[in-house]
Amino acid sequence: MAPLALALLAWGELEHWRASRRRLGPGTTARGTSEAVVVLGYRNRGNRINAVNRWRVRAGLRSLDGAGARLVLSGGPAAGGRPEAELMAAHARGKHRYHGPLSLETESHSTWENVRNVIPLLGDVDRIKIVSHSLHAEKARAYLWRQRPDLATRLVRAQDYRPGEWLLAKPALALLGRRNLRRLEADRHRT
Repeated sequence: MAPLALALLAWGELEHWRASRRRLGPGTTARGTSEAVVVLGYRNRGNRINAVNRWRVRAGLRSLDGAGARLVLSGGPAAGGRPEAELMAAHARGKHRYHGPLSLETESHSTWENVRNVIPLLGDVDRIKIVSHSLHAEKARAYLWRQRPDLATRLVRAQDYRPGEWLLAKPALALLGRRNLRRLEADRHRT
């Protein structure tokens, strides 16, 4: 049983590592100094930030590179009364004392909408990073390629993948993420 569990954990880790490196722009180290780090919200049910959104804010903050970086928090009131973006902003400013540039997108209820609604905030940046768990971030990058391929060429890796982080959850997240990516590809081939 232990070898099977270890193999499952290793598979989950590998899937996340691979997903963090897919669907990036052609020169994944785009030139220029400005960047937007887009953090996708996750189904916050109340007026307190949930554990997933707290982690995504941390991953977004560690993805910021330099003075030309702007944090873009995306998420509407998908499962609660207050927009996820507002909860994440309060967490970034309060708990992490982030005082850099910050933009909020507070209307989206799905990953497609997250991407669509942040597009107006991305036109002036040289690099775009999307932060979520790796397979979800890959899905959002795929949506950006569909909606605005000119902006998608600016996609670079975020720092949302770290070995061992969320280790026990990674196999389940990988299964869910792979299923969603397969559906996304099937939909693309149908249209």
